[in-house]
Amino acid sequence: MSGMRDGDGAADTIAVLVVDDDFRVARVHRAYVERVDGFEVVGVAGSGERAVAAVDELRPDLVLLDLYLPDVFGLDVVPRLRAAGHECDVMVISAAREADAVRGAVRHGVVDYLLKPFDFGDLRGRLERYAVQRGRMRDTVVRGQADVDRVLAGAATMPVPPVLPKGMSPETAGLIERTLREADGSLSASECAELTGVSRVSARRYLEHFHSVGVAEVSLRYGATGRPERRYRWVVPGARAAGVQAGLSRVRGEG
Repeated sequence: MSGMRDGDGAADTIAVLVVDDDFRVARVHRAYVERVDGFEVVGVAGSGERAVAAVDELRPDLVLLDLYLPDVFGLDVVPRLRAAGHECDVMVISAAREADAVRGAVRHGVVDYLLKPFDFGDLRGRLERYAVQRGRMRDTVVRGQADVDRVLAGAATMPVPPVLPKGMSPETAGLIERTLREADGSLSASECAELTGVSRVSARRYLEHFHSVGVAEVSLRYGATGRPERRYRWVVPGARAAGVQAGLSRVRGEG
């Protein structure tokens, strides 16, 4: 990953290039990025050719790359950047849901893949997770295999509870977590229960636990009558959430 920024920006500010052929969408993405502490948009490009030229000129740390560009498929930009010696990271932001596009993104080493449409919270969580991992990659001293594993797994440096609250199953926690992480937006306890096959009461208990440890946020949806519905969304607000995820992985025996 590329180094720290100099000049007018604050130390460690992550410079971002937004690439999208729709100037209105690009403007929204720019506004979203600039609301996240530690990130600064240094440019916007509307095509693959302009993206390559902008990286040459601006040297961003991170490129937010749309795939449906007017001149080339977005992923074709990545090898051109690498051939030119650019080490900027790439996060795909696209409506492309085809498995081939996702597999191609993985092969090209993108750091994340965010489907359109999304809201500010979706992008913020991914940018914050990227910032944590970027800092860890830059600062880690590798003394052995454990250090390598810790970086690749995104394990947190802060201690976390090694067990779930009494009465909670690691298997169910993993199921609820995966369902929430893969959801297209937020989920209610009832929706989560339907997707996972657990009871609504159980689903809500696990969702509330995730909220209490900081890896899920809650919003309220107000209907015509009755109490507002609580809706849950998986987020990664910095190292604390990464640590909780690492703890859950250890409990599930995945670490």
